[in-house]
Amino acid sequence: MMKYFPNGCYPLLKVLAVVLSAGLVGCRDSGYLTPPTQSLGASLNSSAAEQQPRYSYDGRYLVFTSDRQQGRGIFLYDIQQRRLIDLPGLNKSLIIQEQPDISADGRYIVYISEELGKPDVFVYDRQTLNSEAITKNILGEIRNPTISGNGRFIAFESNRSGQWDIEIYDRGSNIELSLPNSSSAGVGSPNNSQPGLSSDNLD
Repeated sequence: MMKYFPNGCYPLLKVLAVVLSAGLVGCRDSGYLTPPTQSLGASLNSSAAEQQPRYSYDGRYLVFTSDRQQGRGIFLYDIQQRRLIDLPGLNKSLIIQEQPDISADGRYIVYISEELGKPDVFVYDRQTLNSEAITKNILGEIRNPTISGNGRFIAFESNRSGQWDIEIYDRGSNIELSLPNSSSAGVGSPNNSQPGLSSDNLD
């Protein structure tokens, strides 16, 4: 059934349609680097689900979760070089790795993994290529980790008290800190003189 519009409304409707179309095109294109994916390189997106993006402090590195290798894993993309960066030893076959976050210069990546049979918070060092589980002795669910810019503190949600609480883990004053640098060269230089808060060790 055709709807009836007064004759005087047709010009107005046409103008409105043109304005809406222009607005949608503007919203779609203005300020976006994607789509198309070629703007950032074909390796950023794939035919699988890509989720949970987090930027490093200087915007050079983008860490995210992808299902592209027949399982959920953590991937790191270099915006400057427009390519994926290998993370040897981080992703484990047939194990879910997700919910990543990244330190200021991209040296440390914190994430959730079920490598030990339950979801735990791990921190991965891109310089030593080692991963460390920091919640292996916590009985309860763990989720949504985040790492401070300098890489020393890690916060996450835990329900080990019977409700969801925020917990903070201090990796200690002896770690090499992850600090932004003007050259955006990637892995930072050690600097152990920066003071920080103290908290209970969760191990």
